[in-house]
Amino acid sequence: MRAYWISERWKEAWGLTIVIALLTALSSKASVWLAEASGDLVNSIALFHDPDNTTPLASLLTSAGLLILLVLLKDAGFIGIRHLFSTTLHRKWRRWLNGRFNDALLDDNHTHFHLQHGAGAQVNGIAASPDNIDQRVQESIKGMTGGAIGLAMGIAGVVTSLFFVGQKLLELSTNVSGLEFLGDYGSAVLAFAAIAIYVPLNTLIALKLGRLLERLTVSMQQAEGSYRGELTTLFRRSFYVAASHGEGVQKAMHQRLYGDIDRNWASLNKINAGYMSFELIYNFVAARIVAYGPSLVPYMQNSISLKAYVTGAELVNSLISPCSWFIHVMPEIATLKANARRVIDLAVAIEHVQKPRDFYRLSGHSDFHYGTQNAVFGLRIQNLELMHQGTDAVPFLSATNLRFRRGEWTFVTGDSGSGKTSLIKAINGLWPYGRGHVDFPEGIKSFYAAQDVKLPNVSLKELVCLPCTRHEYSDAQVAAALHKGGLGDFIEYMGQQAREGKAWDQVLSGGQKQKLIVARILLQQPGLLFLDEAAGALDAQAKIAFHQAIKDHCPRITVISVMHEAVPPKSATGAEFYDSVLSIADSVASKKPLVVNLPAELTTILEQAQPLGRQRFPRIRLKEK
Repeated sequence: MRAYWISERWKEAWGLTIVIALLTALSSKASVWLAEASGDLVNSIALFHDPDNTTPLASLLTSAGLLILLVLLKDAGFIGIRHLFSTTLHRKWRRWLNGRFNDALLDDNHTHFHLQHGAGAQVNGIAASPDNIDQRVQESIKGMTGGAIGLAMGIAGVVTSLFFVGQKLLELSTNVSGLEFLGDYGSAVLAFAAIAIYVPLNTLIALKLGRLLERLTVSMQQAEGSYRGELTTLFRRSFYVAASHGEGVQKAMHQRLYGDIDRNWASLNKINAGYMSFELIYNFVAARIVAYGPSLVPYMQNSISLKAYVTGAELVNSLISPCSWFIHVMPEIATLKANARRVIDLAVAIEHVQKPRDFYRLSGHSDFHYGTQNAVFGLRIQNLELMHQGTDAVPFLSATNLRFRRGEWTFVTGDSGSGKTSLIKAINGLWPYGRGHVDFPEGIKSFYAAQDVKLPNVSLKELVCLPCTRHEYSDAQVAAALHKGGLGDFIEYMGQQAREGKAWDQVLSGGQKQKLIVARILLQQPGLLFLDEAAGALDAQAKIAFHQAIKDHCPRITVISVMHEAVPPKSATGAEFYDSVLSIADSVASKKPLVVNLPAELTTILEQAQPLGRQRFPRIRLKEK
């Protein structure tokens, strides 16, 4: 939590902290003034009919007016302004910390992805894949930063009150019969003793209740996060739930998740009700007995006046209040500890993900090595084995030696579930378990296009420019890419984040989203392209146009493509797009040319055997296994 105060924003952090500390000290000093003013008001009331009091009404109004002014100064001045500064500190601290977590989650290491793929693993008792990351970043950080500032102000208030109020109590102290050995500090010692016994004893009770509240609060946050996460997922796949008539199953799942919320809430309500009763009784005893008890003895002995008695009691009461701060805010402290635990667990998990291989080794085998080689040699894969989670897992796909030369188009085929997509993910460092070596061509930009396209809520131009910024390409370049990709009708809207009130993710159909990917490829001109069912939502003619656009506008691009089709598409003239086929069968990936050039003598013989009008037969298709 101290990181903000030693960061590049340290001047901002310390400046606000010092102002808050000064206002806290002034508020504590104002409590002394209020106690004295309360004593003066009670004394003016008590002496209202005293014959020696020649101006009773004026004295009463003056004391009451001064008390009101002091209340305004303390509550509206010191405390109100302090609240403004403390909430400003809260806002700026939260923004800084939120930025740190966003930078960590969205780094080049794909931390946000890896955090969700180490399920079941634990690091020092902390889950390697924390639940409800969105809730931790949004709600837990907000609660932790706000709670920490409140805790710090409370502690500062206790310290300054002990100093100012304690100083005044010692100043007003007097001799107490039976405690003559204490001299003039007898009444002050009685007051401090009453506070020292009463407050700590009740604080211990509050701490025990606070531990229960902390555990229940953590459980409640987890249950709330799970329920909210499932609701979010429902609306993302609403169509599939409706198409499969899965409302009944979804409803049962929601009822089960909300049941966890309800049970934790019921337990929290019981503990909170008990704590409220404890706090009310504590406040009454503190204000009416503990505060007025110590000074009662010297008052009964006629050692102090009524004014001194009331002033002393008000001072004790004003001292009990800050010293009891831990009791008053124990539920908030429990929530603070719960929020801090969830934020810290996330931070620890992020730290462990910085080395993905070590992270995944906690729950399985992971020994991937990624390097580069001269671009002339293209992409090379050696001794690759893919596995699932578990230390006893066996490979479900292996590839001994695969090479993809520059400009080569490779079609990946295999049965459903054979590991085609897993292979593409592994090459790109997005498959967690297995081993092998992958060498990328040096200095070549790669691009991964998946079947399921989710569009962030940004302008159409930014969608085409991703992962680059919109400033890296001109409007003319983006418009040309949209036109070549088959989305020319949307060029006039490319500066807008929405169309007719709907974000682009809702405006564009599945096929149009895949055309958007084509536009992105044509704009950015990658040298290595991975197509993972990237044309699955297109019809036959659109798939041909998809491939032809890349073929025409991305010379020398290396393409590795996974498709549902048993055979790859051809151009409108019958020419092959693909040069080779990578087949996955019996858990083994092997690559071979899709077509071969025949010797001249064999070509002549075949041409003579063909019907008249067929002039050439330069290539044949290899029979697939």
